[in-house]
Amino acid sequence: MSNVCNRRDFIKTAAISTAATAMTARSYARIIGANERIRLGQIGCGGRGRLAHMAGVHKHDKAQNVEYVAVSDPWRIAREQAAALCKDWYGTDVKQFSSYRDVLACKDIDAVLIASPDHHHSMHLEATAKVKKHAYVEKPMARNMKELCRAVDAVKAAGIVVQVGTQIRSLPTSTGCNELWKSGILGKASRIEQCRNGEKPYWYHYVKDIKKEDVDWDEFLGNAPKRPFDASLISGWYGYLDYTDGPVANLGCHFIDLYHYITGVQFPTSCVCNGGVFTWKDEHKFTCPDHVEALWVYPEGFMVAYSSNFGNSGGNRHRFFCEKGQLILDNWAVPTYSAEGGPKRDGGIRGVVQVKPIETPDHFLDWLQCLRTGKTTRAPIEAGYLHSVACLMAVESFKYGRRTSYDHAKRAILKG
Repeated sequence: MSNVCNRRDFIKTAAISTAATAMTARSYARIIGANERIRLGQIGCGGRGRLAHMAGVHKHDKAQNVEYVAVSDPWRIAREQAAALCKDWYGTDVKQFSSYRDVLACKDIDAVLIASPDHHHSMHLEATAKVKKHAYVEKPMARNMKELCRAVDAVKAAGIVVQVGTQIRSLPTSTGCNELWKSGILGKASRIEQCRNGEKPYWYHYVKDIKKEDVDWDEFLGNAPKRPFDASLISGWYGYLDYTDGPVANLGCHFIDLYHYITGVQFPTSCVCNGGVFTWKDEHKFTCPDHVEALWVYPEGFMVAYSSNFGNSGGNRHRFFCEKGQLILDNWAVPTYSAEGGPKRDGGIRGVVQVKPIETPDHFLDWLQCLRTGKTTRAPIEAGYLHSVACLMAVESFKYGRRTSYDHAKRAILKG
């Protein structure tokens, strides 16, 4: 599949992006009034949809005057569970569909939350933009540059409010790290790294027995290769490369987005990625790598490393190594910084210091508030594009066994 967007599309998108930075009359027309109820649809009702999206919105639904009115999922059990939550919360029977198309066709829906499998994200976001409904969309946003550009272009053209699901950047501690970085106390970075390990790949936790008669199988497959029904595929899709791109695109995506947010950098110049299925070989025949390592080089003059080892849970770490010390996010809830190891440490940091958190609306509240104000969300489509490019550079390198680079003018990932 093509991994390049043509120049004419880029120029068109750049023009749209420039225009979208100002609030246009057309944009104002889609902002939801302060006293209007926001009506939501949930696309994808698995664990992420119910336990993160729906529960995250429910914390704020009364204060923000929002309500779910429709849910969709190819698996009947999941959408019935989602509908039962809505019945308990709102006392009403929401509409239930197997296809996202039916949710988007509902005239009474203002915005949707997309928690479908990875291979549907870009398609669902593009379709949502085309009917001019606002969106909260899970990462990874796309599985190739063509899909990514189509979705981003559609969002820009529609002027909808989008929040990408990299919620870690909305933690008060993440905001604190961003302010710390801007202070310059750590100096220039030389290397940023994360090792996110486990005894077993995360996709095993999702495998369950699902009956064929309860599933709209064609809806689940979408644009993925056609094949007979298999309960392992629909429940454990995180472990199969036909439906996802593995640990870098799932776990590493949060890491990429967070260091982009903290440091303010944008596109890498190059990436190499390697890995494979080394430990967990069994009857499921999972194809996602249980060991993977990616290295990016940034034009600001530092290297970024991400790795996952799902054969041993030891060695987890998350560090920003800098000339005056290091920022330590091994525990995201309590990040610290110190002068340890800094070749140009100057006495500005004494001992191990806890990063001061800065109160920030959580990711769902921020999105709901922006639906009314039209302000830019915490993780807007532009941020999603940035981390998607870095992820896709690693995906392409892993897939083809070659170094990749990025051409921003052409919006293209190049191999070799």
